Amino acid sequence: MRNFLWEEDGLGTVEVVLILAVLVGIALIFRQYIFGFVKEIMANIMGGDVATVLSSPLEP
Repeated sequence: MRNFLWEEDGLGTVEVVLILAVLVGIALIFRQYIFGFVKEIMANIMGGDVATVLSSPLEP
């Protein structure tokens, strides 16, 4: 029983899951800011509003 309690084989998996959970939580908290940031970048790259670019992507 003592060996089972001190076994660390799955420790890496637990750390990865915890890191992913924290990243998802941060993304959910700041999602409005992230979406706004991405829209601004897309507007700068495409030269217009994202809705305009999506409705007619081939027009300059």
